[in-house]
Amino acid sequence: MRKNLQWKGSLFLAVMAVTAVLPLAPKADASDSAAVTMTVTAVGSKNSPPPPVKKEDVELYRAKARTQVADWKGGVPLHLAILIDDSLESNVALQWNDLKAFMMAQPATTYIAVAYARNGTAMVAQDFTADHALAAKALRMPLGNSMAFTSPYLALLDWIKRWPDSNDRKSILLFSSGIDYFRGPYDPVDPDVDFTIEQAQKKNINIWSIYAPDAGHRARGNYVQFLAQGFLTRVAGESGAESFYIGFLPAVSFKPYFDELQQHLNNQYLLTFVGNAGKKGKFEGVRLATELPGVEFLAAPQAFVPAYK
Repeated sequence: MRKNLQWKGSLFLAVMAVTAVLPLAPKADASDSAAVTMTVTAVGSKNSPPPPVKKEDVELYRAKARTQVADWKGGVPLHLAILIDDSLESNVALQWNDLKAFMMAQPATTYIAVAYARNGTAMVAQDFTADHALAAKALRMPLGNSMAFTSPYLALLDWIKRWPDSNDRKSILLFSSGIDYFRGPYDPVDPDVDFTIEQAQKKNINIWSIYAPDAGHRARGNYVQFLAQGFLTRVAGESGAESFYIGFLPAVSFKPYFDELQQHLNNQYLLTFVGNAGKKGKFEGVRLATELPGVEFLAAPQAFVPAYK
């Protein structure tokens, strides 16, 4: 019995000695993690206003595994950019009175900018301002000619890369036919569309779009417009927003679109979670759910987890 105890004591001392000289196993470090924030829009059934959503009402899934919601807050200031495709038929300006009313109805915490998409760039007519009347003065009739035919997606990318860094909500409202003349209107695959989605997700920018015919639509068949509306729908949906259109004809009035968009903007939240993407950063698929009756979420289907510093 005594020998057995001596053997166990010797083994214990040996283990302790080895442990003392071996390096410690690496542990997860909070500095290896990065906070990710994405905008989430709560939508009620049949376009009715949703009830207030609390943090405990939200279920977040990453790669099919439920993840803790680190933060959830509403009432966050909004940067809203109006981007008008200069190739649109000039009579779309008949809708600008309703657009001005929409801009003037924004709360004081909304900063509005206006730009025109031309030659693949966003020509800024009014930078972000809390003076909504000043922003509305920047609205004008689109050029409506072939000189403006280019790519609305290149213009989106141009503005996104110049977007001011902030922790506020960020949205772009694009008026366009969706046709990419730079890549070719008959090509069903557009890498600029994919890159626009990627960059919008990285910067957490919702891209809402309203379809309007451009000046060259009478010379085309429905196939081109079908592809273009598909591009607009992809950019909007995969950035956590919506695309508004009724067929290939111009809407009689944009006001119903503005009313729906206003309701969406009134029910937005910033969701934050903590992820670990190593030293390079990566995109992760995300999904949101809730048990609140009649409530759904608009959100990007993936978020970019930045590299830790």
